[in-house]
Amino acid sequence: MALLRCDFFSDVLGLSTSMTVILPQATTQQIGMTGAAPAGPPPVLYLLHGLSDDATIWTRRTSIERYVADRGLAVVMPQVDRSFYVDEHHGNRYGTFLMDELPHVVGQLFRVSDRREDTFVAGLSMGGYGAMRWALSRPDRFAAAASLSGALDVAWLQDDGDMPELLERVFGTAALRGTDHDLLALLDRTAPSALPRLYATCGTDDPLLAQQESFARAAVRAGADLTTDVRPGAHDWAFWDATIQDVLAWLPLGDRAAAVTGS
Repeated sequence: MALLRCDFFSDVLGLSTSMTVILPQATTQQIGMTGAAPAGPPPVLYLLHGLSDDATIWTRRTSIERYVADRGLAVVMPQVDRSFYVDEHHGNRYGTFLMDELPHVVGQLFRVSDRREDTFVAGLSMGGYGAMRWALSRPDRFAAAASLSGALDVAWLQDDGDMPELLERVFGTAALRGTDHDLLALLDRTAPSALPRLYATCGTDDPLLAQQESFARAAVRAGADLTTDVRPGAHDWAFWDATIQDVLAWLPLGDRAAAVTGS
């Protein structure tokens, strides 16, 4: 694998920002790990961080590089501060950056596939919300989307959460239920046949479990192809390091995973 820190300028944000990128590499001499890469442009997973984290956190807290080494999968981990991956009410346009500019920049800088069937998104906590909102807002872009301990019902968070100042800065004061920020509303507005495959996992000791359950009920009503995984665990990296491996195994890599070389 090639592990890169990429510092680049965002026209949308009007500032320099960063992403961490893992690119597949076919290798035969590594001890303890096999490196593999497809013959053509590799599939790509956009992997989103949580509220207190940054573009480096997945590589610092998990073994994500090792987990994807034999899958021929590129991983792009952008940085969006505490924005919930939306255009902030009082702040910057992180939603536009994520959905429109970032894939274009990635395509300019790296040789990765841009086909829907090769493109996936996942994230933890705030990033779980960001992943699902991106996939539900642009279902034509993704084959699959996954949330790990996601804040999947921000309208509930607005009503009962403990971050009123942050939520007001990001979302404003208007009610979120039924808006484009509401994942439950986005599910209702999209035809089931247009939706990507969805995956949501959360620990039984996680305070966000109720939000996943609310999202899951809405997904069932909408006819979405949703896989849920609730298991013992808390809102911590022990849980996310374990469950990201299950997300990777669930991704519909299909023949692209079998066609890797270098093993």
